[in-house]
Amino acid sequence: MSLRVLIVAASLDILGGQAVQAERLVRHLEQEPSVEVSFLPINPRLPGKLRKLQSIKYVRTLTTSILYCLNLLREVRKYDVIHIFSASYLSFLIAPTPAILVSKLYGRKIVLNYHSGEAEDHLRRWRRSTIPILKFADAIAVPSEYLVRVFAGFGIEATPIFNIIELDKFSFRERMQLRPIFLSNRNLEAHYGVDSVLRAFALIQRQVPDAWLTVVGDGRQRQALERLATELNLKQTLFAGRVEHEEIHRHYSNADVFLNASRIDNQPLSILEAFACGLPVVTTNAGGIPDIVTDGETGFVVAVDDHQALAHRALELLSDCNQAVTMTRQAREECRQYTWAVVCGRWLGLYRKLAEKSR
Repeated sequence: MSLRVLIVAASLDILGGQAVQAERLVRHLEQEPSVEVSFLPINPRLPGKLRKLQSIKYVRTLTTSILYCLNLLREVRKYDVIHIFSASYLSFLIAPTPAILVSKLYGRKIVLNYHSGEAEDHLRRWRRSTIPILKFADAIAVPSEYLVRVFAGFGIEATPIFNIIELDKFSFRERMQLRPIFLSNRNLEAHYGVDSVLRAFALIQRQVPDAWLTVVGDGRQRQALERLATELNLKQTLFAGRVEHEEIHRHYSNADVFLNASRIDNQPLSILEAFACGLPVVTTNAGGIPDIVTDGETGFVVAVDDHQALAHRALELLSDCNQAVTMTRQAREECRQYTWAVVCGRWLGLYRKLAEKSR
């Protein structure tokens, strides 16, 4: 008899790391003969003409939440294990909490897959509302050793199961001669530090006037960041906006250096994708990043909010291509532990362990 697993997460209508990981997980599990998998989005689309309601602020939240909860009540009872993706703060209450409670109501085994780099602040500030809900989960899985340590600090056991990187979707290119073409690929939110990337790029352009920067992503900070780019008198700077995930590989392929200036982070999918493409990485040391980027071996790592160091290490890369080649080769090898061939057994082992407990 197949093991029945329901994945509860954002669909790709909400472009972000969790949606991408959920889509990959479902697609790979569909190829496993011992698993029957389905997907339930936290952001379902209303049918027909009712979909217009989802274009109205506040009404969208209410109608989507009602439909989501109704879908949970109808679907959860059909499965053995409910695998629920989770972010932090209000999102934790709106999305994973209803799924956890409905799963508990039906007596189903629960895997809470927590992804947010803001976990420590979330658990500290929202302790009374969050920790009791977390205790309903039969297992908590996180994509990094960093989050294992964070949860342990609150007396909660978490199992590390890494994100999935599909190496065949990203073409590895050795950059024997680095061009001053830079890429940032993060949502335009304050904690991802894209403003620091712009300040670093301003310093880079003073040294290399023909340098280019493409900023991929969208978010609440977009207008402020575009104003900052103007204030810094940046040239050759493109705000590309939202790019669908199946198209993002083109931006990695076109660039020669990846810049990341996160202030809060966990295990950035964009850094792993840069590794997969042979794109040398210069990043801050926020959250779990030092667990995946070893300074001087698989990339350059600087302190949070030090845009001068970010620029300095980027310029160092441009002046020493041999070092960049060595780092990108080692980074590509680092990616292999994030492939489905490695991750598959960990998910299936966890699901089976929980399912056996329910028998």
